[in-house]
Amino acid sequence: MTLFPTSLVGSYPQPDWLIDREKLAGRFPPRVRVNELWRVAPEWLEQAQDDATLIAIRDQERAGLDIITDGEMRRESYSNRFATALDGVDLDNHGVALDRSGHPNPVPRVIGKIKRRHAVQVRDIEFLRANTDRMIKITVPGPFTMAQQAQNDFYKSEAEMACDYAAAVNEEIRDLFAAGADYVQIDEPYMQARPEKAREYGVEALEVALDGVKGRTAVHICFGYAAIIHERPAGYSFLPEFSKCCVQQISIETAQSNLDTSILEKLRGKTIILGVIDLSTHDVETPDIVAARIERALPHVDPDKVVIAPDCGMKYLPREVAFGKMKAMADGAAIVRSRLS
Repeated sequence: MTLFPTSLVGSYPQPDWLIDREKLAGRFPPRVRVNELWRVAPEWLEQAQDDATLIAIRDQERAGLDIITDGEMRRESYSNRFATALDGVDLDNHGVALDRSGHPNPVPRVIGKIKRRHAVQVRDIEFLRANTDRMIKITVPGPFTMAQQAQNDFYKSEAEMACDYAAAVNEEIRDLFAAGADYVQIDEPYMQARPEKAREYGVEALEVALDGVKGRTAVHICFGYAAIIHERPAGYSFLPEFSKCCVQQISIETAQSNLDTSILEKLRGKTIILGVIDLSTHDVETPDIVAARIERALPHVDPDKVVIAPDCGMKYLPREVAFGKMKAMADGAAIVRSRLS
């Protein structure tokens, strides 16, 4: 792998002919299934999602990315596709929980023991593997975040529920690596949103999710989608806690928040997936701006332990903007790579 490999965090804009992007952007990310967002009839939906995934793959290749995702074309949100495919969830009668912004949102209602009934994303990774010869990554929602995005009507505690979510994630990750994934990323945005609970049982659940896994793993933690959460704190409320976790890569945002990257000193030894593209604006960064954002992190992390990525939430951008930012990201990484070599 080249120095400063480039990758998306996970998502890429879905085509307007596939999903109602206006409705998608006009609401909080769904935690339950929202089938009415799809513009394609159910009998043709998988085929349409395959075609959209091919577009996402080719755009990433054209932009020069080194690690390719499926763009999460088959998902209404990063978490709901997996979370609603598990046993123990009442799909007919939803619960309610507060979103990270403090607003009530329909969520899965847990009425029994959480178990993975079948592989959820294995076909996704098989399709991705069959359609690119580059390294590939896929994302799964994290157990702590899913526990925060559920109404618990069964377990004695959230920690117990998170542990069973973690067991389901562990089974999925093992199958994803067996199906050809090079990287699997666990998305845990609620560890930033609810750091006290995350310290109580979040890292423990993450360790259960990764127990015995053979493959390159990452955890993503963020400040929320820029299209929805406009205010950014000055720094992370939960980040150094990952230093002793067995996860190999930590995915963070630095662009929109102008993060003080000295915090990365506390994660020495981990690979940092460095968010350097601001998704709060449609302005496309120049490669030089991207290079400067990369270089300000380098005093605090070894260059061979940096992967370059956007901040998260690229799915909300217009496709032409997303492609331009992605291309600038790859070109900016090339500038820094050239300077160091």
